[in-house]
Amino acid sequence: MNNTQLDQELKKLLTSSVIKIDEPLYKYTYTETGGAADVYVEAGTVEDTAAVIAFANKNNIPVTYLGNGSNIIIRDGGIRGIVVSLLKLNDIRVEGRTLVAESGAAIIDASRLALQHELSGLEFACGIPGSVGGAVYMNAGAYGGEVKDCLIQVTAINESGDFVKLTLEELELGYRTSRVQTEHLVVVSAEFELSEEKNYDEIKAVMDDLTEKRESKQPLEYPSCGSVFQRPPGNFAGKLIQDAGLQGYRIGGVEVSKKHAGFMVNVDGGTAGDYEALIEHVQNTIQDQFGVVLHREVRIIGDNLEK
Repeated sequence: MNNTQLDQELKKLLTSSVIKIDEPLYKYTYTETGGAADVYVEAGTVEDTAAVIAFANKNNIPVTYLGNGSNIIIRDGGIRGIVVSLLKLNDIRVEGRTLVAESGAAIIDASRLALQHELSGLEFACGIPGSVGGAVYMNAGAYGGEVKDCLIQVTAINESGDFVKLTLEELELGYRTSRVQTEHLVVVSAEFELSEEKNYDEIKAVMDDLTEKRESKQPLEYPSCGSVFQRPPGNFAGKLIQDAGLQGYRIGGVEVSKKHAGFMVNVDGGTAGDYEALIEHVQNTIQDQFGVVLHREVRIIGDNLEK
């Protein structure tokens, strides 16, 4: 089935989605890099999302899911098959002490709505530039807090297109890992149980402090893929990279941030290939100098350009 045929079949199947052929993906990532998707679907409903997944499974078509593209590198050759954007699934609501958010909602927006309702527990997420679905996928965390600290359950779609509910325990959340990853599930909504122990001013003070720390330490002025590496046991990736003298080291248009060595920034029209080459160079240098293996936190997906 070629791209045009696939586009036609999906248009028959989906009722509330936008479908684009050969859509450049650099427009949807924080790195501002990435080739084109064969077929790009902006899912308008969870039902359309499930229908795409079931269709892809039945026809053996690869399907890839995108949130807001904040901790991902899409290779320059793009992505084959179907890419599904979940950003239109962005409803957030509060029911008592429970915050329910669809997967495409920004986790920052979820933390702000919790503040408005004087609910505590999501303050750590006030500076995480990711979607709720992405945050669950990798058990995102910052400043001593993680998604697993307040998550109750999620609704997800499996590879057959069926809806499933998973409790916190069933999700098996660990450091930047989850069952969502290992079983290729698609989170469509998440429920968080929050606390009423703090008032608005107390919650806001914590969020303001964390925001100031983030803005003062992270290179937010450039396109980047966020924190590149997982924290190695007993150490910090940024400190190792800094101690190795790699801050400012550049390959192509991508360099190790001079502001925070744990980040790589696109300073001059860099490509996904530049990112990958720089990541590999940093990993090799750190292993050679300190005997420490740095594991990526950022996801790298898609095809390389044919040479």
